[in-house]
Amino acid sequence: MPAAMRGDYAATDPFLALMEDWFPRGVFGKHPHRGIETVTYVLEGRIDHYDNLGHSGAILPGDAQWMTAGRGLIHNEIPAEDDVVHSLQLWVNLPATHKMTEPRYQDLAGAAMPARREPGAEIRVFSGSSGGVTAPTKNFTPVTMVEIRLDPHASIRQDLPADFNAVVVVLEGAGAIGADAKTVAAGDVAWLTREESAASSEVEIRSADKPMRALIYAGRPLREPVVAGGPFVMNTQAEIDQAYADYRAGRFGPA
Repeated sequence: MPAAMRGDYAATDPFLALMEDWFPRGVFGKHPHRGIETVTYVLEGRIDHYDNLGHSGAILPGDAQWMTAGRGLIHNEIPAEDDVVHSLQLWVNLPATHKMTEPRYQDLAGAAMPARREPGAEIRVFSGSSGGVTAPTKNFTPVTMVEIRLDPHASIRQDLPADFNAVVVVLEGAGAIGADAKTVAAGDVAWLTREESAASSEVEIRSADKPMRALIYAGRPLREPVVAGGPFVMNTQAEIDQAYADYRAGRFGPA
């Protein structure tokens, strides 16, 4: 599964990139971020993470980490010894009013997240809500992230505001999405149709003859200018230049 979004920021707003990685220890070194949030979901392996502000922890299969880089930090994500980690990482844009907020982490252990259960279906809510089940995750802009698991020939309807940009990432199995029953299989990425309306809407997901597992990411567009420079995403080129100047001058803190 290649990156599902990268560069067409107006079309994917508030999402900037979705990357699928398989990586052993030593692939990534320490690196900075400013102006974004990263949402890391682990499919296989274990990630040990730390940053220069004193945060550290572990992300296990089925867990997610919601990192708000805000004004800036330097961090690293390290697979456990002899592990090859398989992960998805979503970059979420921060609104201009919160680009320079204090960094924070939300460790979202899958087993601890609220779950909605229907016949043949389980929806684990990492952010936002599903059928009245709401996650305690804090957002600067409204974002829904749910993991859907369906038994063979089961179906579920996920409620989403009509004006959200939304994408379905199929992790396992196969099935159909939406009123037109668009067929999808593991490795597929499906964008949902968005309308300029604050009305409520929903999407139906149905599994085929094997269990199906999928993630939905959905968020309300910010409709703000986007200027990206490597690991920094701001609203103007001057702000990108300042981010690099601050990093080089050590204003992100010790490396």
